[in-house]
Amino acid sequence: MPLVRRTSSSTIKPVSDAVRIGILGDFNADFRSHHATTESLQHAARKLHMEVESEWVPTSSLTADTAEKKLESFDGLWGAPGSPFKSFDGMLRGIEFARRRDWPYLGTCAGFQYAFIEFARNVLHIEDADTAENNSGSKNIIIYPVACAVPNRKGNAPKLSGVVPEIRLRPGSYLQSFYGKEQDTVTEEFFCNFEINPDFEWAAMEAGFPVVARGAQGEIRAIESPTHRFYLATLFQPQLSSTEKKPHPIILAFVQAAADWGKKKLDDSVLE
Repeated sequence: MPLVRRTSSSTIKPVSDAVRIGILGDFNADFRSHHATTESLQHAARKLHMEVESEWVPTSSLTADTAEKKLESFDGLWGAPGSPFKSFDGMLRGIEFARRRDWPYLGTCAGFQYAFIEFARNVLHIEDADTAENNSGSKNIIIYPVACAVPNRKGNAPKLSGVVPEIRLRPGSYLQSFYGKEQDTVTEEFFCNFEINPDFEWAAMEAGFPVVARGAQGEIRAIESPTHRFYLATLFQPQLSSTEKKPHPIILAFVQAAADWGKKKLDDSVLE
């Protein structure tokens, strides 16, 4: 994605020679997706012949005065699954930093949902934009329960869980280019009970985040920004299907974008 903005932080100092990824979320050892997140970054690192360091950034820490300085130490930020978070506001602040400062951002599952809420509140000024999970009494529920359960889901698994085929990609999108321009549809894995309320689809386009993937019934499955270095958010979880032999193309693209930004953000010609 193209460079469109300079960072104004001349105080950024290199922490290490590795590509540093901050994972926004509250790590839970019982969550398969959390282990998959860190593992998938290493799949990409080895494929790209890079060293990648990842660090979980608890949502409660993101409301502190020192949070922005902490986030500046990373080359890319990943909004992780795991809602409800310990700090709703902290998660939103972490995502706002990525959008406002143009840091490479990948959001998956809850990281996708909260990205939607963040720009609804801070770009479109829908002050009570919220999730049904967090505040069912809000007049503007952006994230609501999955309408239709997938067939053959396991036991008490979320309504939208397991491998789902026929996810349609928007032609010409960055997302499609990550998979390969010849691909019109992909199969991805989900694990979620909440999705985007279709009544608020207009918000994505108005805020500058077009829908770039849809489910079989037209449901919103991914958004991206064409004006950020890298800003992609998906309801599906690409980390769940990433393997050592076949790193996921989205994660490869994210790590490469973070590596590129890690080099550029320390260049005096980029910093003001």
